[in-house]
Amino acid sequence: MELIVRDVSALLKVSEKTVYRWISQRKLPAHRINEQYRFNRTELLEWATANRIPVSTDILKEEHPESLPGLADALWTGGIFYRVEGSNKTAVLTEVVRIISLPDAVDRKFLLEVLLARESLGSTGVGDGVAIPHVRNPIVLHVQHPMVALCFLEHPIDFQAIDGRPVDTLFTIVSPTVRAHLHLLARLSFALQQPDFKAAITKKSLREELFKTASEIDLRIENAQSKRRGN
Repeated sequence: MELIVRDVSALLKVSEKTVYRWISQRKLPAHRINEQYRFNRTELLEWATANRIPVSTDILKEEHPESLPGLADALWTGGIFYRVEGSNKTAVLTEVVRIISLPDAVDRKFLLEVLLARESLGSTGVGDGVAIPHVRNPIVLHVQHPMVALCFLEHPIDFQAIDGRPVDTLFTIVSPTVRAHLHLLARLSFALQQPDFKAAITKKSLREELFKTASEIDLRIENAQSKRRGN
């Protein structure tokens, strides 16, 4: 879905004047079509996450939310891995693609290539030691269920993150559809703004605690959406 300035203003909870200022001063990703600005939802989420801009839960709305997993379920499918080796970005992503649980039909070499291609456009490092490797224009992979693989690195590496801080935590999104990709990116972007989730990640908590915290984030989102529908 392509967004206009009014949509972005509502989703980022700022005035339209601020949106225009960000376009010119803070490089908010925008496309000018017929003298009007249009925004890609994925690019908007990437930018907001990297710049620590709070996002309205309206961006998490789905027409058929029951068909898409919560963050906790996606983490359960993708897995949580500790002490992942690699001395640079390419080596780390190579190891991530090797260890995550993927069906045999998935071409791991191709997945690695598109992840590296995305990094060549700009780092997916979003600050605070976190990166979210994914592709900007989501590809459809032969997986039955959307997944988010969480990898804690053995050694922090330079990811050219926006804040210059080395990255030691990776969330890798793999999905069977573009809609599922966007859904998980939105949930993860929201979760990374929540103090309890950020604290669990920073501590590299045990799997059980991370799943519990992710489940609480999902419940928080669902409660907010239910409350909004009731108004």
